[in-house]
Amino acid sequence: MLVEVFKTNVETEEAAGLIISELRCHLPHSKINFDLEDCDKVLRIERCTIHPIRIIELLNTKGHYCALLD
Repeated sequence: MLVEVFKTNVETEEAAGLIISELRCHLPHSKINFDLEDCDKVLRIERCTIHPIRIIELLNTKGHYCALLD
């Protein structure tokens, strides 16, 4: 399994839930969660294959900042 961690500007549980639902449509059989308590509002995705650019683009189209966390 691959794990990618992203820095976002997602602030609310409601927004995180909507994003997770959308991501699950595109990434079935993956583990997806947010840590909104972290200063980087971390999005973590675990899956066999991950295309970070697609994740970033999807969040950007929803009006959110997203970048790979180093």
